[in-house]
Amino acid sequence: MFAGFGGQGILMIGKILAHVAMEEGYEVVWIPSYGPEMRGGTAYCTVVISDRPIGSPIIKNPKHLVAMNRPSLEKFAPTVKPDGVIVVNSSLIPVTSGRTDVDEILVPATELANRIGSVKAANIVALSSYVARSKIVDFEGMKKCIREEFEGKGKGKFVELNMAAVEEGLKAAAK
Repeated sequence: MFAGFGGQGILMIGKILAHVAMEEGYEVVWIPSYGPEMRGGTAYCTVVISDRPIGSPIIKNPKHLVAMNRPSLEKFAPTVKPDGVIVVNSSLIPVTSGRTDVDEILVPATELANRIGSVKAANIVALSSYVARSKIVDFEGMKKCIREEFEGKGKGKFVELNMAAVEEGLKAAAK
């Protein structure tokens, strides 16, 4: 599950993860959810990845969570299965999940993205940290899909920024 404010690119990183998993031959479901607000409202998405047909796309207890804001952490962290991964955007969230039965990573995603040129890349920093730590999909495959996402649709100027964000996320996950 990926969750945060609208405008943080939550749905995009879920879509990228789904794309990587499809490229690797998995069965995938991507379900976005967002409030009526265009920016600033809550947004989250779930990505279900399986090596078998998916019976139901609805997940009550995700294995992993990437929380980009405090309300998302407080709402969804208690639902994460034990032994899962929780990535916390510590730039905007001054607390932890309080869970000792998960692998929690505090990643200053917004700060790292700002340092490399744009806070808009915080989502890619967080996604990179999550993939590096969880190993849910191949890291190089993720980089390829991010590159494809930003090369298309006239977003080519953002490829370099997002590749730098990938590297920052990888470094943050190693700490």
